Amino acid sequence: MNWKTIRDLIGVEMKAGRMLRGKRLIKYNTGRNRFFTYLEYGVAVAIGLAVGVLIGYFYNSAFPADIQSQFITVFANFQVSLPTLILVVTLVFTMMQQFQRSGTSFKNQAPYWLPVTWQEHTTASIFSDVLGIPLIAIAAIAPAIIAIAAFTGQLPLAIGASVAMCAAAFTAGATTEVFRILQVRFTGAVYKSSGKAAIWVRFASTLVFFVLFYIVYSYVIYGTGISNALQAVASVQSAAWFVPFVWVGVTLSYFASGMFIYGAVFLILSLLFILGLFYLCVSLNTRFGLYEPPAITVSSGVYAPKTGVLGKLGFAPVESALLRKDLKAFTRRRELISAFILPIVVIIIPIFSSFNTSTSSSSSAFPTQFGFAFTSLFPAAVMAMMLGNFMTGEEGQSIWRIYFSPISAKNYVKSKYAFMLFFAIIILPITSIVGFFIYHPALGTMFTLIAESVFVVFAVGALSLANGIKGADFNEVPRPRMIRAEWSIINLLTCGAAGLAVLAPLIPNVITDVTGIQFTFLALYQAVIISGVIAAVLTVIFYQVALSNAKELLTKAQV
Repeated sequence: MNWKTIRDLIGVEMKAGRMLRGKRLIKYNTGRNRFFTYLEYGVAVAIGLAVGVLIGYFYNSAFPADIQSQFITVFANFQVSLPTLILVVTLVFTMMQQFQRSGTSFKNQAPYWLPVTWQEHTTASIFSDVLGIPLIAIAAIAPAIIAIAAFTGQLPLAIGASVAMCAAAFTAGATTEVFRILQVRFTGAVYKSSGKAAIWVRFASTLVFFVLFYIVYSYVIYGTGISNALQAVASVQSAAWFVPFVWVGVTLSYFASGMFIYGAVFLILSLLFILGLFYLCVSLNTRFGLYEPPAITVSSGVYAPKTGVLGKLGFAPVESALLRKDLKAFTRRRELISAFILPIVVIIIPIFSSFNTSTSSSSSAFPTQFGFAFTSLFPAAVMAMMLGNFMTGEEGQSIWRIYFSPISAKNYVKSKYAFMLFFAIIILPITSIVGFFIYHPALGTMFTLIAESVFVVFAVGALSLANGIKGADFNEVPRPRMIRAEWSIINLLTCGAAGLAVLAPLIPNVITDVTGIQFTFLALYQAVIISGVIAAVLTVIFYQVALSNAKELLTKAQV
């Protein structure tokens, strides 16, 4: 392999990534940007070295003997855990970069006409993924632990941990490269023209990745506690010794424990795994790196439009078309994936936090009612607020297609509102079932909170849609915001007020249940009925406001 060619290809990958992200709209000055890139890593090294020397100085001058002994143990665990931690961090950031690119038409045609081998292309792609925050973290941590180790007498372990971090980062970059190639193979090089399968494969893979990440994160934070996180990582490495991705950390652990034979065995296994993963990337790139399926299919016969499910539900053809378009947009765009990730996070957090909750506290009224309200009411309401917030601004510069299409304000608002309600309501039974099995609420509490969730979704959704239309931001560079900052704040405050207004009749009942003081003056069913009436009135008012804002938007027809 020609390393000069690899260096040039890394520069090409970095510039291509900047263009896809729209980071800057100025002329790309290679020398200037290279200087600031090197400056970032230089500052990271300087900060790490300064922090390491400072900690080492305090270790020698201020720490008592018993504290020094504890510090050495904790510091050794930290170094042993570093490869796995860097692996996870690098995997998260490289995957995020891949998701950021995946919604854009992106092709690398260099291997077609340049004297570049697939080994060089693959190596440059992996290194370009690792550049940025992962490499900056390594550049800061490595000199810090080496400086501290010089004071604590653990210099060989610190040098080994620094090398292991680099190996873990490369492993994560190669894993992301395999993921990218497989997505290209199964969904095509251009997501926007490769059919419905591409949309759902990308959407499902994104959700699976974030679910796994939040499960691991929640286990460490809520299952073990932050204070025991390092020990938990070291324990996971030892327990999962058969998983190739932790072999680098296991190697370092064995060498630190003085078990040199086992360390040598896992060192060889780690090298073989990294080489095997690299050659797997090269092999997949050779076969599928430039794969692109046909974007157009031709069918025989005369085209006859079908009513479809949406038509049978009462949606006009224009409204059905808008709903299908929004479905594709919201399952493709990286910026909108948080709306689908949020309910998953809300479900995972109480599951792991319940592991540390005693039986007596979990059976009390407070965690039962408020815990179930958190898992049932909160996700649906926040999803309605977020979707209504972004539904108009996500059109971006393509809003001109809405302007020049035969779409009325009624069609527009009806389709956007129905789309928002669909996703907000469909998530409600999922989160409610999970909350039921965690908190075991009474049936009256369960049905009351589910009904209140529906009321809040209708009212908050209509208000959020009205605000989203009024404050829509269609600019896509340097990055899409979808709503102006001031209107985002207004939407958050007004939606919170609307939600409280809907829930207000239940507040006396909640105070009575929590404190035991007789504060309520309405029966529970009466409070629910009044809450429903308030929600209905607010929904009608806010829906009319959304119609008015949509008419103004379509009349002005300005981007």
